[in-house]
Amino acid sequence: MYHAQSFAENDFLTDIIGYGGSKPIPSLERLPRVQIRHIPELPRILHRLPFLLLAPIKVTHQIISILLTLLVWIKVPPEFIVVQNPPSIPTLALVQLIGRMRGSKVIIDWHNLGYSILAMRLGDTHILVRIAKLFEATFGYSAYAHLFVTRAMRDHLVKEWDLQGHKVVLYDRPPQNFHRSSVQEIHELFHKLHPTLFLEKALHGFLPDASPPYSTYMTQTSAQISSGTGFPIPQTVTTYTNVEMPKLRPDRPAILVSSTSWTPDEDFSILLDALRVYDVRAEELSKAGKNKPGERLPKLLVILTGKGPLRNKYMKEVGELQKSWKWVRCISLWLEAKDYPILLGSANLGVCLHSSSSALDLPMKVVDMFGCGLPVCALDFACLNELVKDGENGLIFRSSSELASQLERLFTSFPNAPELTLLTSSLGNVSGSPSTPSNPHILKPYSNAEHDDVDSWTWSTWEENWGRKMRPLILSDVNL
Repeated sequence: MYHAQSFAENDFLTDIIGYGGSKPIPSLERLPRVQIRHIPELPRILHRLPFLLLAPIKVTHQIISILLTLLVWIKVPPEFIVVQNPPSIPTLALVQLIGRMRGSKVIIDWHNLGYSILAMRLGDTHILVRIAKLFEATFGYSAYAHLFVTRAMRDHLVKEWDLQGHKVVLYDRPPQNFHRSSVQEIHELFHKLHPTLFLEKALHGFLPDASPPYSTYMTQTSAQISSGTGFPIPQTVTTYTNVEMPKLRPDRPAILVSSTSWTPDEDFSILLDALRVYDVRAEELSKAGKNKPGERLPKLLVILTGKGPLRNKYMKEVGELQKSWKWVRCISLWLEAKDYPILLGSANLGVCLHSSSSALDLPMKVVDMFGCGLPVCALDFACLNELVKDGENGLIFRSSSELASQLERLFTSFPNAPELTLLTSSLGNVSGSPSTPSNPHILKPYSNAEHDDVDSWTWSTWEENWGRKMRPLILSDVNL
């Protein structure tokens, strides 16, 4: 979607082809040069078939749908066709075919390796995995340009498959609307979410009382009421003399966000085990340190975003576990595209469980979090250090016990938690809490350098990064 937006903003008539089911980013609906074309999905009843029967039906359906779109519905031959990989089958072969038939330049956006994802389901030695790998290598071999999300992926594919064409490392970056949320934005978001959170039975008695629009579970307005009772405004009071701008509540819980696709390459049990330990430690510290508030742990509201096949399984497990928890609550939310960055900018810590089937890609969810000034605890894998710098912009863990220890360190004495404040401050011009809005253009600690072989990281927005790396590839008046 970000690529489509950038092409349109550079005066290209842009078609974006994909499945429906969720709203696109707002800019794609606003830009006049963008047309969204939906691929029809298979009837749900077919998804009950075994994988080995469903797979060929699904591929055949995709072939017909994509060919109709690229050959019939899009009447003017495109100058460029950008394809994200994975999925590899059948899209890589189809864009290569259409590129030759219509004289289009193919750009492959390598986000991961499709065969490595299939191997997680069938095993590395399965015949279908070997066929998928051969397919990907054959139809990914040559293109006008190859985009890679990591240097590790570029180096691996150039060595293994001898890729032909321009080769560019283009680190994922969020667009400019990703930034640290102001208190006003937090207030408006949680006012909007109030009905949803109020209906969550697990949150009853866990969150502080709220009286929208004057207060939310995270914010409050300071009011001098004519009756002299002060804040919060009672339901029976209909007049007041002064309401100030929202402030963060001192009794709010800490917010931990984990953006997940609910797929096998994210071991959600690691987070559940860590939260179980956190709940025990918070209770111990509460009993032992009643006169030492600076050593306590706060209540922890864990918000899990995203959709995926394992969501129901894990949320049922969460529901059973938190029946005995006092200090931790987990909820699953699906947010509109415009609200997602505000939630990230409102949170105090992110957790990434992405392990990478190929160990060559980087999690976009961490990129989004960094764009919103949100530090992360991330599960370690081979090339994670291209994004997360341990102890600088986040912490890296390898087990649930290590994650539990990090959560305790970071949240001790919240909201005045020194180590969490230090990590948050490293991500931009913020004070360590969401109370100070930051300019997204000031947020420049860690990113890819101007040259791929340099390790000095300076943050850049998607627009800056795309303009520097992609514009020379697609515009004839810009030198390569």
